[in-house]
Amino acid sequence: MRLIVGLGNPGSQYARTRHNVGFMVVDRLAARHDLSGRRVKFHAGVLEGRIHGQRCVLMQPTTYMNRSGLAVREAVGFYQLDPQRMLVIVDDTALPCGTIRLRAGGSAGGHNGLSDIECVLNTSNYPRLRIGVDPPGPVPQADYVLRRFTPAQLEQVEPALEHACDAIECWLVDDIERVMSRYNAEP
Repeated sequence: MRLIVGLGNPGSQYARTRHNVGFMVVDRLAARHDLSGRRVKFHAGVLEGRIHGQRCVLMQPTTYMNRSGLAVREAVGFYQLDPQRMLVIVDDTALPCGTIRLRAGGSAGGHNGLSDIECVLNTSNYPRLRIGVDPPGPVPQADYVLRRFTPAQLEQVEPALEHACDAIECWLVDDIERVMSRYNAEP
């Protein structure tokens, strides 16, 4: 059993914003594998199914980003999952737009969603997939991530979403170190 968590903020006003790129990846992965029947469970929208033979739960917390840990803690507890069997997908302002970075663990790096998850699970030892959204420049970071992608950024994000789905599919069936060496290249 694997848990794939895309982080974002609920509500149409946040749809397709930089902060919701985790939601975008989960939506794309679900569409790729014809997963439907979304239910509300664990303070999240949840889809269950199989991807490449692996039983998976795809989750989009319905809490705001900085409270994502609530949903993750409930799901991890319910399924009695080791956090290593969970993958969290987030935006990253330190990476160029269109870049993806898979890590087996590490720090939250200032990301409020990851910080909350680490706080409630009492560990930072879980895989995460970061999607680059570019640095904010002179715009305050909170304002920047809650805005929609520019047309130029969308051209870079679209292939990154596909690349992220490829990496997730590979993570489901292969060793994370091999997946990292294969997918952590520049776009």
